[in-house]
This record gives sequence, C-alpha cells and structure tokens, in this order.
Amino acid sequence: MRFLGRLPALVAGALLALTALSVAPAQAGEAGVSAAPVFKAPYPCGQQWTYSHHSAEVRRALDFVRSDGGATAGTPVLASAAGTATRYSQPSGAGNYIAIDHGGGWTTYYFHLSAYSVASGASVAQGQQIGVTGSTGNSSGAHIHYEQLYNGAGQNIVINGAGLAYPGSYNQAYLTSDNGCGGSGYPFSTWGSGVNVRADARVSAPVVTTLGGPTAVRVLCQKQGDTVNAEGYSNNWWSKLRDQNGFISNIYIDHPDAKLPGVPLC
Repeated sequence: MRFLGRLPALVAGALLALTALSVAPAQAGEAGVSAAPVFKAPYPCGQQWTYSHHSAEVRRALDFVRSDGGATAGTPVLASAAGTATRYSQPSGAGNYIAIDHGGGWTTYYFHLSAYSVASGASVAQGQQIGVTGSTGNSSGAHIHYEQLYNGAGQNIVINGAGLAYPGSYNQAYLTSDNGCGGSGYPFSTWGSGVNVRADARVSAPVVTTLGGPTAVRVLCQKQGDTVNAEGYSNNWWSKLRDQNGFISNIYIDHPDAKLPGVPLC
C-alpha cells in the first residue's frame, strides 16, 4: 500500500521530466553538440550597430544597422569566425549572400550584400572583409541579415560568448564590434599640440581626450569621415586609437599618406 501511495508523485515527476525534454532547446556544450567558435560581430572594429528580430523569420536571425552616425550602406561585412566562404545569389529573397562553414556543424550567413569581397570557396580569417553591406534581394533598406546555424538549424546568436537580446525593433539594443581590431594596433606618432580625440570620425563628435603634444599611439583601424584642414593639407581619413578609445584625423598622424598603409578599415 505504501508503494501505491507513491504512484501519483512518481507519475508527476515523470511528466515534468518529459515536459522539460520537449521544450528545452539544444545548446552548444551539451552532449553531442560541438562547441561553437567564439563569434564576433559581422562589422568592423569600433562601430556601434543596433539590431532587431522579426517574428516572421524562419531561423533565429538578427538584422543589424549602424547607430553611430556612419552609413550602413557600403560598410564592410566581416567574417565572424574563420572558415570557408561560399557565395550565393537569391534575387527574390536573400539577395547576394555568403555562407561561411566554420567546421563542426557551425555556419554563419550574411544576406543582402551589395558586393562580394572574396571568391567562392575561399578560406577566410576572422575579421576579414567578405562583402559590402547593401539591400539586394527582398530588403527594404541596407542592413546585415545575420544568422548562426548548427547542423542547418538556426541558433540564438552569441557574440564573444554572450547571447544577444531579441528586440522587436531597432534602437532597443546595441552592439559595439571588436572584430578585426588588430590586437595591439599599429604604431604611429602624432604631431601638433591640443589635438582632440573624438568619439567618432566627425568634427562635431564629443571629445574623448586631448593630446597635448606629439604622442606615440596605436592605431586599430581607419575610416573616412569629415574632412579636416590643417597646415595647408586636407584629409577625410580618421584613425581609431587603441589607448585613447577614440578617433583623430589622419592629418595629425605623422605619415605622408592620407590613408595609412597596412591599417584595416573600421
């Protein structure tokens, strides 16, 4: 009789276990699931983008647009992790897009590109430019439609080991990229005194700090912005400084070229 009295509790426990199995999604790190690469944002170092998710999406995609004052259209699209890139075209849907096979069952997708930057079948490194942000295919405006898949199934997107939110509209969540930052940066020196380091490549951007005189700096990346005039020269290229965490006009970098050689684009 004592055993029969325990039957309701045993049945309830079994039902709870079955329910948990039916609703819990597979996560990376569980038995049988290969660990994911450490994915990074699909756009250049230092840029801030906002993102959203449309409930009609079949997979767990996020759409990214710039929120730092830069133009979304024409911005480089970067590989989130190393792998093998394949080019595709679907004019009625994804437009020009690239899939990167990262091995272990993991793949990332990058939709609506205005142009490809790598050949189909090319091996790409993390942070390498693979395309240009556009609005090809079924798209109402320039953006990066980005997906992470495991064995063909869409996964919740994880960047730098942290899961992203899934807001229903833009300007509710933001992500600043550290992809392609070049690690320690490229060494240069500045000239001039009272040179302002700004939050973005615009003369109206907030001042982060000021360089009192010639300074040894580490440049992470560079991009075009407002044109600056000084000492009879003009330049619209700006450098992202590692230690000052801001931008200065390349006109104040002690180098004869307007665009610094060997420094990647932001």
